[in-house]
Amino acid sequence: MTAMIDQHDSLSRIAGPVLFPGDDGYAEETGGFNLTYRPGPAVVVGATCADDVAAAVAHAAATGRRVAVQATGHGLTCDLFGTVLVSTRRMTEVHIDPVARVARVGAGVRWRAVIDAAAPHGLAPLNGSSSDVGVVGYTTGGGLGPLARRYGFAADHVRRFTLVTADGAVRDVTPASEPDLFWAVRGGKGNFGIVTDIEFDLVPVSRFFGGALVFGADDAHAVLHAWRAWAPTLPEETTTSVALLRTPPDPALPEPIRGRFVVAVRFTHLGDAASGEALLAPMRAAGTVVLDAIADMPYPAIDAVHMDPTTPMPMWDRGGALSALPAEAVDAVLATAGPAADCPLAMVELRLLGGAIGRAPAVPNAVAGRDAAFSLFTVGVPVGPPIELVAAAAARVVGSVRPWACRGLVNLLGQAGPDRVGDLWDEADRARLLTIRGRADPTGLFATNVVIG
Repeated sequence: MTAMIDQHDSLSRIAGPVLFPGDDGYAEETGGFNLTYRPGPAVVVGATCADDVAAAVAHAAATGRRVAVQATGHGLTCDLFGTVLVSTRRMTEVHIDPVARVARVGAGVRWRAVIDAAAPHGLAPLNGSSSDVGVVGYTTGGGLGPLARRYGFAADHVRRFTLVTADGAVRDVTPASEPDLFWAVRGGKGNFGIVTDIEFDLVPVSRFFGGALVFGADDAHAVLHAWRAWAPTLPEETTTSVALLRTPPDPALPEPIRGRFVVAVRFTHLGDAASGEALLAPMRAAGTVVLDAIADMPYPAIDAVHMDPTTPMPMWDRGGALSALPAEAVDAVLATAGPAADCPLAMVELRLLGGAIGRAPAVPNAVAGRDAAFSLFTVGVPVGPPIELVAAAAARVVGSVRPWACRGLVNLLGQAGPDRVGDLWDEADRARLLTIRGRADPTGLFATNVVIG
């Protein structure tokens, strides 16, 4: 039975559902994409607007609880016990201004809704590898997607957002109204409050040439070393990654890759098919292609590049960034995660950075990792192997390239823990972030897995 809410408590002012453990709908409201965790907040607020979020924050402050926020649960890294969880999944408004090339969306919106709304106008957002991910969490962590080398981070294109801070204030945050918060939230994640809506630029992209070339296990060494030499030669219009994949025996997967170790070269080119094929030729020659999923595609087909899963599952992820990728680093990755390694990880990915990723936007932000040349990201699915083995394997892969490690990307740290996050920023930026957080959230009300200090 729902716990009694005192009429003077701020929860009584909330328009959306307020659920406690044991209530009907509690499990559905708290559940997210990552099934490794089973969220058990003290109360979950199904927010419908910024005022609902402000009331939830006021309740947390009055009861001495921390506040967490969740739209899709892709970034879930703990069970959230004892928190006030703000679920933003009902805040799904999407508005496209095709003339200004701007989108304004609510905190619960996933990228798929923005992609589909922008496409009829010949526009696209700077979404990530999966359109199932929420806009706000992705963007406040920087946002590195398949068009990043041409257009930079998603956070670089934010124009404004609404933020509920620890004092319960609903703030309109722009470069003019709140310059410090505007800098910090774009890259500093959830340390400063809860974003309830966000406005950002769209880019004039309606089609792309790309997809994935998939090779078998026997070609893993040749393909990774070829990709290492080839990727840095690409123009900024081209974004690429290479992934070592241990696929499940899922009947939904194409037969050539089902239940096998494969190597996938992901490729997104903002040019015509002829120029794209010319760029891709060295990788086609690197081994025997077992699955060719390269084509000229409308932008709404962008999920075909990475083919990320859409069904909720247990996940353990961890990553880092590299200042260089010499042959020794590739060999280290192959030794810990290649076809001959005893490795339970489902994916180990190397991604080319550079281009617009490395340039500061016109209005600077707190995005970390701009100087990195490559990113490394690992994903495990602790269904068969226990989570301890998956976590240890991820640590081994990341540790194998430590000689080339540099400051990384917030969204790709994965299960990093607060001890690693503070190292993302240089001393000056970290000090500025801590100062701004001290003003916006002096008591540490907001629970976040990205802790800057």
